[in-house]
Amino acid sequence: MKCLHIITPVKDSIDSTLETMRAVLDSALTIPHTYTIYNDNSTPENTARLHAEAEKMGVKVVDLSDLTDHPSPNYLFVLRRCQQECLASDAGLLIVESDVTVKRDTLQGLADGALAREDCGIAAAVTVDEAEQVNYPYLYAKGWNGVVDSRKHCSFCCSLLTPRLLAAFDFQQLDDTKNWFDVTISHESLAAKLHNYLFCNLTVLHRPHGSRPWKQLKYKNPLKYYWIKWTKGFDKI
Repeated sequence: MKCLHIITPVKDSIDSTLETMRAVLDSALTIPHTYTIYNDNSTPENTARLHAEAEKMGVKVVDLSDLTDHPSPNYLFVLRRCQQECLASDAGLLIVESDVTVKRDTLQGLADGALAREDCGIAAAVTVDEAEQVNYPYLYAKGWNGVVDSRKHCSFCCSLLTPRLLAAFDFQQLDDTKNWFDVTISHESLAAKLHNYLFCNLTVLHRPHGSRPWKQLKYKNPLKYYWIKWTKGFDKI
């Protein structure tokens, strides 16, 4: 792995995204890297604001509306595009979602951890709340310490997909009818005889579903959440 391609997909959650961007830019990274924001059909007002703020920071923004007519979410389009770019440059794909704030040592720590383990498919940071308590989607990891070789799926909140994984599984095989792919890719990593490591010592602040507020219904009104999920075909994993 010669470098990292760091990406943040976003739709409209500009305030949290700007916090994400600032933290990524403030990271103590020594490995060569690029950072790209993928704007997934945000409103014109939010798109304009995102571009203006990103220009001040020197961050590249790609508007997915310029590349595909497919409605949001376009996570699959981004994953497929980034896989090809990473394979061409022997890069790891490091996803930092727009409701996540990393610490200064998080991203380099994931890169170092992946490079130290030849069998690594995914290196993931555990998510916590403001009180440093493990939160969704890593509730299963409460009480875990250090670096864990996990058979559980790794969320893409803050995860590094290594070149070994990117070369082992073609994202063209992913199901076009789904919206999210962390579970599938985690399983495909294991199927390729790779290991997925959860770095419990590298915590990131996660505000669950900050980019998609309707998903808060899962905790506040689960019946309404599942009604929307199934009747509108949202949130297919």
